[in-house]
Amino acid sequence: MPSSCSVWNTAPTSAPAQRADRYVPGSAAHPAKMLPQIAAHAIATYTRPGDLVLDPMCGIGTTLVEALRLGRHALGTEYEPRWADLARANVTHTLRGAEGGSGQVACGDARRLTDLIDERHHGKVALVVTSPPYGASVHGQVRSTRETGERGVVKKDFRYSRDPSNLAHVSTDRLLDAFTEILSQCRRVLQPGGTVVVTTRPWREGGELIDLPSAVLAAGQAAGLTPTERCVALLAGIRDSRLITRPSFFQMKNVRDARRQGIFLAVIQHEDVLVFTRPGDRPCFSQPDRRTGSARRTNGGARTSNGSCDFLSHTRTTGRHDGRH
Repeated sequence: MPSSCSVWNTAPTSAPAQRADRYVPGSAAHPAKMLPQIAAHAIATYTRPGDLVLDPMCGIGTTLVEALRLGRHALGTEYEPRWADLARANVTHTLRGAEGGSGQVACGDARRLTDLIDERHHGKVALVVTSPPYGASVHGQVRSTRETGERGVVKKDFRYSRDPSNLAHVSTDRLLDAFTEILSQCRRVLQPGGTVVVTTRPWREGGELIDLPSAVLAAGQAAGLTPTERCVALLAGIRDSRLITRPSFFQMKNVRDARRQGIFLAVIQHEDVLVFTRPGDRPCFSQPDRRTGSARRTNGGARTSNGSCDFLSHTRTTGRHDGRH
């Protein structure tokens, strides 16, 4: 049965606090890092210790670090050499304090995933955790007047790269075509019944809403994967049953600018989480066992004729967490 909770409490602390002392210098420069607790929650929910976890667009290796910390093996591929080198360094840094486990990072285009990953791992991956690139919607970081001594703010670390072939720089149609191919490659290396978790969010382009989550859902189905869940991973903390937002400078600026124009927008407070499975006989999992960090097998839950769990899509109101900008 899929995870019983559709809202993942993945931001009890801020992103910098979650990454503190766990990543090598330079890692913070990546413009679109996955929140560590999102990766950790997915890994603990859908795998057991000793399983193999893959991120085909691993960036600085957040998924790999969290997998190793939970006693899993980790594989990653990354298109940009700069980030691939940092991912390798973060894997090495994590393995020094890990008990067992192994981690590898290959540099290359994830559309060639089966070529980049050793054949001995084909059909052995239990879980894929990844996120598509957001391109121009990535905001990066700022340095204020107080930091620079100069008037105004300076934007930095807002590009994946300057390579025009990077998927972050292509049109949305081309991005979705490429992401469909990447998910198809992931299906080929997954074990039967293996799971794919994709975190994503919509964005606005010229005032128009780009519904990337729905497009990714369609891409997964086109790649031969079966949708099983649609959840919410919080980017805000919870205190006294209220959401504690942690917006970036640019999120706040965009929302304020829109409201001055009479457009009511709210600060992003969650990521959409789309869960797919590769058709097969491997059992579905429920919530992680907090004592061991491993997912519990469950005999309950309906299955489809191809062995996958029925799709679950929940709506749960927890404050104002569904606003987008």
